[in-house]
Amino acid sequence: MNIISAFIVFENLHEVRRLCHWGPIIALTVIAVCSSMAILDSIIWYWPLDTTSGSINFIILINWTVLILYNYFNAMFVGPGYIPLEWKPENQRDTMYLQFCRVCEGYKAPRSHHCRKCNRCVMKMDHHCPWINNCCGHQNHAYFTTFLLLAPLGCIHAALIFIMTMYSQLNDRISFGWSSVKIDMSAPRRVQHPIMLFSISAFAANLFALGLALGTTIAVGMLFFIQMKVILRNKTSIEVWIEEKAKDRIQYYQTEEEFIFPYDLGSRWKNFKQVFTWSGTPEGDGVEWPVNDKCHQHTLTIEQLKQKADKRVRSVQYRVVEDYNGAWCPLGKGINTFFRSPCSEEPRIKLAKGETIFATRGTKWWMYGDKVLDEEKTKVGLRVRGWFPRRCVEKCHYDSANNTPACEEKKDK
Repeated sequence: MNIISAFIVFENLHEVRRLCHWGPIIALTVIAVCSSMAILDSIIWYWPLDTTSGSINFIILINWTVLILYNYFNAMFVGPGYIPLEWKPENQRDTMYLQFCRVCEGYKAPRSHHCRKCNRCVMKMDHHCPWINNCCGHQNHAYFTTFLLLAPLGCIHAALIFIMTMYSQLNDRISFGWSSVKIDMSAPRRVQHPIMLFSISAFAANLFALGLALGTTIAVGMLFFIQMKVILRNKTSIEVWIEEKAKDRIQYYQTEEEFIFPYDLGSRWKNFKQVFTWSGTPEGDGVEWPVNDKCHQHTLTIEQLKQKADKRVRSVQYRVVEDYNGAWCPLGKGINTFFRSPCSEEPRIKLAKGETIFATRGTKWWMYGDKVLDEEKTKVGLRVRGWFPRRCVEKCHYDSANNTPACEEKKDK
């Protein structure tokens, strides 16, 4: 009993609940199917005890599985690292350059962002990944990216094994006639292996596993290239978006300022080493970062504050004229609203007639914004924002005489 308790840290046992989510369930199922089928096919096609090359093939296949699972579970359970609750900078004067998080009741350190699903401010947040049911950030960025590299490589190896197994097993069972091709799965092979037999069900399972392997190679491989692209510039996916909005803000207001991304060290190798280290532990404490010579620690946070102020200026006030239950694809709001729901994990918010919303962006059929709440809910840090159908709201027109919104009721057609 003492041996078992030595391996289990009970204060972290709640992290196991991350496995009870559709993302890890699907990811681990794909890994299990491809790995187990590849191992079984290796026994049928290239028995590892017969030749040295067969043994090497089998060992490499096992290593793929071990390394993939090692990096996957580290990305999930090590986590991104979180800013301490009620965090404040050592120099109190720096608070004027930082955003305040009402949920965590502290300031957001440079490069950190609040994750609605984790309900914490995450160090160097890149994104919240449903496949690991956790955020990708400062501490697990290397594990996550390594997993994205190893998974396609392992799937390519497995796909080759599937193809060679099906070829070698069908080669002796296919007979060609003048006008037909016959496949007899019950016919014995000329070189019959005594360990396992290849049947019709095994052939179908191989085709299914081959489809999973090829699909995973393409999908995860694309994610790997996207991650490496931002890592080599020492950015995150969120910071790429912030940089684009900075250029848009400067162009919109025709200011003469120049925005320089502060964390690009000017060398891809230096940027690479900020994430990948021999120890596996990334450089830095997740709060202070090495910056470009022309910038300082709060260059990005100052730009974020400018964008936040600009967002308030550009936001448009709307009044709810139709109730909305928060469904992702509502049936009663029109065909276009149903089929053109935003492809985003951002939440949908319920609407009640008469409520007020400040919209910040949108599409032709959907809008994204913040619901105006009463003072009590605002003081406790409650914030309700997300997508809602455009047809459920109408724009509030301001009366220039008293500067108050004058929303007209939508006319029934």
